[in-house]
Amino acid sequence: MRETDPIGVGPAPRRAADLSISHVADPRHGQHEPGRRELGRHEQGRRELVSFDRRELNQILSLYGRKVAEGEWRDYAIDALRDRAVFSIFRRASEFPIYRIVKRPRLALRQGAYAVMAPSGLILKRGRDLGRVLRVIDRRLELVER
Repeated sequence: MRETDPIGVGPAPRRAADLSISHVADPRHGQHEPGRRELGRHEQGRRELVSFDRRELNQILSLYGRKVAEGEWRDYAIDALRDRAVFSIFRRASEFPIYRIVKRPRLALRQGAYAVMAPSGLILKRGRDLGRVLRVIDRRLELVER
């Protein structure tokens, strides 16, 4: 298994053990398309889903773990949709997400595949490098001398 292999996510994953690894061949180019999962027989009529790969999830979960340890965040959700994958971050389990990390592969060559969104839908940062995009959330307070 390579670092860039996608982690496929089913319609409603319940725990980390429900994630599976696979690629899907892109029929236009005959190549494997990262970030998409292969569909089972019962899903043949459905379209492919976009998901985060292992490297992306490691970056996101590293930040998430730090914020949980600091007591800022409590819960998360991962959505795999046809055109995007979304990692939603919650302060409490019963409220709306305070941040959404969105991966849209179609925008990779234009504005960048990754975006961090505020609860209002405002895009806080967009780019091609996930680490740089995540910095908008992980700002550390610095002491400013006068």
